Amino acid sequence: MWIFTEEQFAWFGLTIGVSFFMLYMLFIVLQLARESKAGKFGTFVIFLGLAFGMLGFVAKGVIQWAIDK
Repeated sequence: MWIFTEEQFAWFGLTIGVSFFMLYMLFIVLQLARESKAGKFGTFVIFLGLAFGMLGFVAKGVIQWAIDK
């Protein structure tokens, strides 16, 4: 009945879905930096504080890719 298995659906949702959500969150952080007129250093601090947690998700994907290779 379904084309995808549960594992394939979960992989798609985790990698593709969360990646698009992270890009959207980066857009929101950029808009926040623009609206607050933070300047270059302020924008850097905003990205460091609000977007640093996404680095763990990206690192997890890179580490899994390196181990599977």
